Amino acid sequence: TILQLCLIRYLILKTAILQTNINLIKSLFVYKEDNMKYTFSAVVGIIGGALTALLGGWDLAIQTLLIFMGIDYITGLMIAGIFHKSPKTESGSLSSLIGWKGLCRKGMVLLIVSVAVRLDMLVGTDFIRDAVVIAYCTNEAISIIENAGIIGIPIPKPILNAIDTLKNKEDEK
Repeated sequence: TILQLCLIRYLILKTAILQTNINLIKSLFVYKEDNMKYTFSAVVGIIGGALTALLGGWDLAIQTLLIFMGIDYITGLMIAGIFHKSPKTESGSLSSLIGWKGLCRKGMVLLIVSVAVRLDMLVGTDFIRDAVVIAYCTNEAISIIENAGIIGIPIPKPILNAIDTLKNKEDEK
């Protein structure tokens, strides 16, 4: 009766406290998972922001350069891996060393862009970085067109003439 009611209330209270503790423990683990997700997102955001700042922002010029770099790398892999016509190896097939060198060159291009950004800041201009990015976009476009020619895709005559003109100007330097 009264003792039974007290015992029932005690068990209900004990169960509620136990359930609250279980929920608290669950919420701590969920919080830690969310915390890890937010920490990872923050780290990726900080690194991405720093790289974007080094490249002078995330504008159309940088996006175009990165897209051209990706297309050039992929077409180079196609030439070596599928068509076995790579002029960079004797057998014409894939070479991890050649691929690594290509990635290092593209990384160096991005470092030169960051140098151009700093020069713009130092001099107080806005055109050095843009000129460098446009020059490298042109270089990547030429490489993509050359890769298309190696694969066997016909290249329009005006584009071939433009490539020859640019190559001759480069040779004169």
